[in-house]
Amino acid sequence: MKLVRHGKPGAERPGVLDAAGGLRDLGGSIANIGPETLAPDALRRLAAIRPETLPAVAQDEPLAMPWRGVSKIVGVGLNYRDHAKEAGMPVPTEPVLFMKAPSSLAGPHDDILLPPKSEKMDWEIELGVVIGSLARRVPVERALEYIAGYCVVNDFSERAWQLERGGQWDKGKCFDTFSPVGPWLVTADEVADPQVLDLWLDVDGVARQRGNTANMVFGVAELVSYISAVMTLVPGDLIVTGTPAGVAMGRKPAPWLRGGEELRFGIGGLGEQRHRIVADSR
Repeated sequence: MKLVRHGKPGAERPGVLDAAGGLRDLGGSIANIGPETLAPDALRRLAAIRPETLPAVAQDEPLAMPWRGVSKIVGVGLNYRDHAKEAGMPVPTEPVLFMKAPSSLAGPHDDILLPPKSEKMDWEIELGVVIGSLARRVPVERALEYIAGYCVVNDFSERAWQLERGGQWDKGKCFDTFSPVGPWLVTADEVADPQVLDLWLDVDGVARQRGNTANMVFGVAELVSYISAVMTLVPGDLIVTGTPAGVAMGRKPAPWLRGGEELRFGIGGLGEQRHRIVADSR
């Protein structure tokens, strides 16, 4: 299934895509898409519903983040060898973890806010992993069983705050809108192998990132197992699994985002996001 939430902010409704890619409303079956919806039994009940029997939704209906109720976002740094190389950092021998604030979440087509006095705002296309079952010290060989689905995420980063002002990376990762998610939550049964997915990102029509999840240093199962050893993962939690080469930081001169840019990016089978970078004048 490809699950979505659609509608104006504050009035989002659950939805699902039909076989032809049309949007159908799930509001008659469930109140919303959240942690309780992502459990294996709940997803099986949803899968029994025939989308073509549901009310159609206009294709221009705005899309929100595909589920609500994220308790935490766990980021993984330097998880592609080519990205570690362009960053001038060693390939990790264990996963590099950082946290992103849930307040950084945004929808798949929302404007992305350029922080005031931003010096080095960067992009990072990433595979998102959505937890569906409580996971604590999960063995690698069973780790994929705890995943509800996958999604497209961008781990936007302000590199000056991340790398040049001391302390942890989190400061450069948690600005509002720095974690757009969607357009869909694709359930795990539709992703036979999360390690064969193509990722791409364009800025103003210029190809910037091209990669494949086969090149991860630590695969999805390893990450779920490792992270669940140091923190309990609960339904709705989001793991962002790292980015391939092609970020602004790795280019000379670096084409930092300054505002006004149009970004398009996606992952094979998981959909595409479109955004405009605008100054945060709030």
